[in-house]
Amino acid sequence: MPQVPGRPLLMYLTVLDNSMGCVLAQHDESGRKEQAIYYLSKKFTECETRYSLLERTCCALAWASRRLRQYMLSHTTWLLSKMDPIKYIFEKPILTGRIARWQVLLSEYDIVYVTRKAIKGSALADYLASQPIEKTESVNQEFPDEGIMSLSLEEPAKGDIWTLVFDGASNALGHGIGVILISPEGDFTPITARLCFDSTNNIAEYEACAMSLQAVLERKVKILEVFGDSALVIHQLKEEWETRDSKLVPYKEYIQRMAEQFERIDFYHIPREDNRLADALSTLSSMFHISGKDQPLIKIESRDQPIHCCAVEAEQDGKPWYHDIKVYIQKREYPMDASENDKRTLRRLAMGFFLDDNINAPPNPLNVLSAPWPFSMWGMDVIGPIEPKASNGHRFILVAIDYFTKTVVLRFIKKELVCRYGLPSKIITDNATNLNNKMMTEMCSEFKIKHHTSSPYRPKMNGAVEAANKNIKKIIQKMVVTYKDWHEMLPFALHGYRTSVRTSTGATPYSLVYGMEAVLPVEVEIPSLRIMAESKLKESEWIQARYDQLNLIEEKRLVAMCHGQLYQKRLMKAYAKKVRPRHFQEGDLVLKKILPIQKDHRGKWTPNYEGPFVVKRAFSGGALILTNMDGNDLPLSVNSDAVKKYYA
Repeated sequence: MPQVPGRPLLMYLTVLDNSMGCVLAQHDESGRKEQAIYYLSKKFTECETRYSLLERTCCALAWASRRLRQYMLSHTTWLLSKMDPIKYIFEKPILTGRIARWQVLLSEYDIVYVTRKAIKGSALADYLASQPIEKTESVNQEFPDEGIMSLSLEEPAKGDIWTLVFDGASNALGHGIGVILISPEGDFTPITARLCFDSTNNIAEYEACAMSLQAVLERKVKILEVFGDSALVIHQLKEEWETRDSKLVPYKEYIQRMAEQFERIDFYHIPREDNRLADALSTLSSMFHISGKDQPLIKIESRDQPIHCCAVEAEQDGKPWYHDIKVYIQKREYPMDASENDKRTLRRLAMGFFLDDNINAPPNPLNVLSAPWPFSMWGMDVIGPIEPKASNGHRFILVAIDYFTKTVVLRFIKKELVCRYGLPSKIITDNATNLNNKMMTEMCSEFKIKHHTSSPYRPKMNGAVEAANKNIKKIIQKMVVTYKDWHEMLPFALHGYRTSVRTSTGATPYSLVYGMEAVLPVEVEIPSLRIMAESKLKESEWIQARYDQLNLIEEKRLVAMCHGQLYQKRLMKAYAKKVRPRHFQEGDLVLKKILPIQKDHRGKWTPNYEGPFVVKRAFSGGALILTNMDGNDLPLSVNSDAVKKYYA
């Protein structure tokens, strides 16, 4: 039946290993029944059977669209197939020869891929594919209407055309170029030159082309055909490939300026086996070393400088290398002075990137905490609840760490901190209720201690004690035999932590507190050199040595402080590389992460953010005070890495 204007066409396409079948149909007025318009079947050629299934589908679509061109030009075509060849052809980042040609052939049609929802016409397409016409027919790769509106130029007389064949060689023995100039009468003129400077094979090819054009211009030649076996050089000179190597750009520009002096010049690529004479000359010149004593039978020119050199300075605009790609993905805009080749390259590069919202990147630089003297600032945290509980009934471990010496103390504050190490000036804890209660407030008020709390669910705000917790848990896990004896191993775990060198200070916490290293249990079993030397000291000598150690403890602590400051600078530098600034101002609408993450019956559909909230106050360190839409303040502040902007 003939097609009806205004309705889309349905193309059922079935592709097998050796054949394909196609049915072109259209819905009737009711939109429920399909009426066939055209049937097609084809047996693949021997070459086409070696394609992959997806490439055979693309080939079948190109062949069918060629046969059904009169129908598809005026209609939208819905393609129903097992695979989507449209996506493969038009989204493939690197196009080969046949894929690129299929892309151009199919670009004039309005084809939309639709997944199969019913059998209908696909049964006919399957039958046609299983019973193809025995005659094989290859896909016509010529573009339709290619000859329309084309202009043909009058070819010059054959006797006016000169031929030039060039080649360059770069090997371990040297670099050389070879050129064969052929006159219209068929006379051969060989030209060779040795390059006495370091060059790559591509530079040698460009040198050969440039030197040969110079020789041709000296003979006043106006029409020239240039042949070379370097696909890179030929396609770049024909403006088919982009020149990205900065070393080759000056060569290309120089040759193009010389090409403007010809009435006509054509560049052709030939296989290597058809360029044996120029290849032999270039190899010979690269192997032949010229000196004052040598008198070669052939004239070989020696060049000490490149044929053309141009130093191009890099433009310092303060922008990263991916700036143009990012702007194109964000706004679909090109740079101001971009050419068509630049735009095409930018589009291809952009296909390999996607724009991330940087929600997981830190929005602010790292702010480190350091104590001016030992035991002046402590960080506190709780490990637990621990299940099963210890045999003595304990379920929690209270950990306190000195920010200067990194020594770890457990249990009660007054007994272990105040009475042993003196009054601290500052204590930092998280927002847990066991460390933020009436008893804690009264104690801090009694001893004039400043109590600071970190942002909720942000372990890095109290990182020293969190790192200590992690190390203590690792040590205990390796020492316990049963789950209920962990409290018995706790003192040994602390001893191992205190006598280990900390990366942040370059010393052990024990030595920074007491001025000397602790005696390890292994040193009792196998006496070390230190133990053996001290055991031979008299009591007065040992007291004097101990007195000297205590006098030098301040110097040791100063060295540890300098080491810690350098360590913090390295951390800040590494952290700053990952920072992607996100600024918030008063009045901004934001969404806040739902913390802590709780189990929900919705599973994967559970929302990760809640809100919107209004930023009431923003601090320089990244802390935010939020209010809900009714104007009520949230009880706890949040950090900017736990929120994102809300767009109404």
